[in-house]
Amino acid sequence: MTARMTQLDPKVRDAMVAFGAAAKKGLGDPVLAELVMIRASQINECAFCLDMHVDVAVEKNGESAKRIALLNAWREAGELYSARERAALALTEAVTVLTEGFVPDEVYGLAAKHFSEAELAHLIGVITVINSWNRLMVSRRIEPGGPGW
Repeated sequence: MTARMTQLDPKVRDAMVAFGAAAKKGLGDPVLAELVMIRASQINECAFCLDMHVDVAVEKNGESAKRIALLNAWREAGELYSARERAALALTEAVTVLTEGFVPDEVYGLAAKHFSEAELAHLIGVITVINSWNRLMVSRRIEPGGPGW
């Protein structure tokens, strides 16, 4: 596989970085933010983002290898993930896949039970920005550890 487009325009990169930082800060839960970013990256098959966010989750935020390994099967993992995390992961999948063309009311409603309006706005921001990064990296064919910026 050959990488395409070695660098992003600095204006695009800086805007994406700022958007992601603001969304994560407003969410206030770095572990949850990383779980959401890993789950979206799994769905989008973005190896670059998976590599980066698994490292951040484990090394910086102390997330367990078990929870990372079972994230792809979070619905079947019982109480390994909190109700709040499960609501965020369901919303992540709904926003990432959009197979019905919209986020189902029941998925949004469940998330709204666990997050304030401000937190929900930031959670959707985190989901949106990681999906954007995934699409940028996959379209550029950036491999794990490659020149992402």
